[in-house]
Amino acid sequence: MPAGESLSNTFSFRHRVAGVSVTLGLTRPLVVRTTLVDDPGDLFGRLPEAAPYAWIRHGEGLVAWGEAARVAVPPGPRRFDWARDRLSAMFAEALVDDDVAAPGSGPLAFGSFTFDPESPGSVLVIPRTVLVRRDGRAWLTTVGEQRLDAVTPLRDPGRIRYGDGSLTAPEWEHAVARAVRRIRSGLLEKTVLARDLTATAERPIDVRLLLARLARRYPECYTFSCAGLVGATPELLVRRTGETIESLVLAGTIPRGTDRVDDMARGAALFASEKDRYEHTCAVESVREALSPLCAELKIPEAPELLVLSNVQHLASPVTGRLAAGTSVLDVVAAMHPTAAVGGTPTEAALGVIRELEGMDRAGYAGPVGWIDARGDGEWGIALRCAQIEGRNARLFAGCGIMGDSDPGSELAEAQAKLRVMQYALEG
Repeated sequence: MPAGESLSNTFSFRHRVAGVSVTLGLTRPLVVRTTLVDDPGDLFGRLPEAAPYAWIRHGEGLVAWGEAARVAVPPGPRRFDWARDRLSAMFAEALVDDDVAAPGSGPLAFGSFTFDPESPGSVLVIPRTVLVRRDGRAWLTTVGEQRLDAVTPLRDPGRIRYGDGSLTAPEWEHAVARAVRRIRSGLLEKTVLARDLTATAERPIDVRLLLARLARRYPECYTFSCAGLVGATPELLVRRTGETIESLVLAGTIPRGTDRVDDMARGAALFASEKDRYEHTCAVESVREALSPLCAELKIPEAPELLVLSNVQHLASPVTGRLAAGTSVLDVVAAMHPTAAVGGTPTEAALGVIRELEGMDRAGYAGPVGWIDARGDGEWGIALRCAQIEGRNARLFAGCGIMGDSDPGSELAEAQAKLRVMQYALEG
């Protein structure tokens, strides 16, 4: 398929989801070739500047560029089903020559879904070129006719100017106080309030530079890029490999200490915090409730462990399970989103408070971001510690779990600590 050919010119079938009828016109199927290659070294160093895609942790994962196909996912409660069915039809028609036959080989799509199912902006992209390194092997997937993409030096964006997003700091603290009153009234147990910050650079922002800085500073996180949404999330929503799934539940946060003694004391305080332990329990139970109907087996630890990142510490619970046959990674994403860690408990009441008090559309922040291949395997995270990049402009996001005993000043400090991740990526 010629590079850049739109999805509407690629396939022909009728598909009805949530009352929406879509017709796609077929000219020819995707032609996909996957071959083993030598170790490429630094994956980010292989990326051309224009619109890169990435999913990297500890130097392994996927980078991609170019667009063989792109589709805007219509908003609504069935959007994940719509996306799964659309991709299944596309992949079923593809002409595939795959020498690797592993998760992430053959045709695959990157995706980013908005946090709110009613917000537009969810997107799926099948890249023209995908380079993968994992488990001691590397491979290259190409789709359609290839053209040379020049790799240029990374560009620094220059001076960065910041401005308030939807709410000023005092306004956001006021929103936290209002949320606390709602929780104490018994309306809900927990909500999550996000804060945004705007940034304007002297020159267009080179996404590759942000990715390289994030991966170097936060190697234990999943550094991602999809359709302008760039970040380093510590939270793995789900990894599917055959019938096996993994997830990492994070809820309960404290900033890092000023030295080793202070750091250990803060970690101990986090473990001892009744507020943070209860917040974590809510998040774990929401994952248990979502995954139990999909899994033949599900293992969740009785107590959390401590995940220490460069800027903060989290309470963390690794979850593993075995799926029922035929369940795609997008089916799991649909069941899990939004978790209590990014939405609240109970879900509908928490979402109502978010829509009322945040005063903004989160767009892709706290929504699922990741990739899926033709087998239904894939990795999806929650888009945290991230920014939406467009030219010289960036919109940075951070959020905090709000409980009945939350202190607005402390929550603001936590949000600012999380925002520093992307401020570092922009400034170095």
